[in-house]
Amino acid sequence: MRETLSQLIDSDFPPIRRSTLQTLQVNLGYLCNQSCLHCHVNAGPTRKELMSRQTMDQLLCFIDQQQIHTLDLTGGAPEMNPNFEYIVRQARERGLTVIDRCNLSILQEPTYEYLAEFLAQQQVEIVASLPCYSTENVDAQRGDGVFAKSITALQRLNALGYGRTLPLHLVYNSQGAVLPPDQQPLEQQYKQHLADNFSIEFSQLLTITNMPIKRFGSSLMSKGLFDGYMRLLKSAYRAENLAQLMCKTLLSVDWQGYVYDCDFNQMLGLAAGFSDNKKHIADCLEIDFNQQNITIADHCYGCTAGSGSSCGGALT
Repeated sequence: MRETLSQLIDSDFPPIRRSTLQTLQVNLGYLCNQSCLHCHVNAGPTRKELMSRQTMDQLLCFIDQQQIHTLDLTGGAPEMNPNFEYIVRQARERGLTVIDRCNLSILQEPTYEYLAEFLAQQQVEIVASLPCYSTENVDAQRGDGVFAKSITALQRLNALGYGRTLPLHLVYNSQGAVLPPDQQPLEQQYKQHLADNFSIEFSQLLTITNMPIKRFGSSLMSKGLFDGYMRLLKSAYRAENLAQLMCKTLLSVDWQGYVYDCDFNQMLGLAAGFSDNKKHIADCLEIDFNQQNITIADHCYGCTAGSGSSCGGALT
């Protein structure tokens, strides 16, 4: 795989600082039942990296000390971590909002069928990947049969109250080296199509720009599209998106417990801006993160291009 960090590190992106820390986004491991082209984590069925119970307990100490409001769980498929239920229960007992970034098909896999009921019982907010509402496009990105499994999972979640009384958000990723379309009109298309054809309801569509790193970045370089994609991101830069960047209120934690300014910096191995070297969550209990520098590189243009992009969808 061709790495893109050397093409991104010398950046003219404007300096940014964190405001009040509210969210801890935690990667529970790279194990996944899928291997998607746009995945910036390189997750897949053969990955062995999984967060331990000990590291989770260190996270909970940090949450208690820093008064974190939201725990955002990602992967891989975060549900495949053997201690997934433990961290969810511990966070909910503390009154945190818990987000599960779910690929939907995992809810249909053997030994994981119970998860939908568990998530509903714990009132976990689900952010579910559905990069398109057509069978052909989803299966092309994610593998044969994934769309059908995703639809079945969504119908099951609806029956449990998701998309109605419990939050269920869908995530759109572009097929290639283009910016996502405007979020609101696309959301209406999704809602109309899924309701008419499958009787599915959901709360909101989140459009996320593909980042020129890891699997997707390597694909761009192999096809000779990397430089053109970077020109597209930079030409669509909008300064008004800076105030809403997710890294301003979020800290990212890898499966070993090391902290970064965002999930994308984590995948590039870029230490958080308050330290020259990677720091472990256990060593950050007393740190005041307000107004700390955030590490930047050229991939940050992916978050400010067009309507902007974050793990919560478009910024403007």
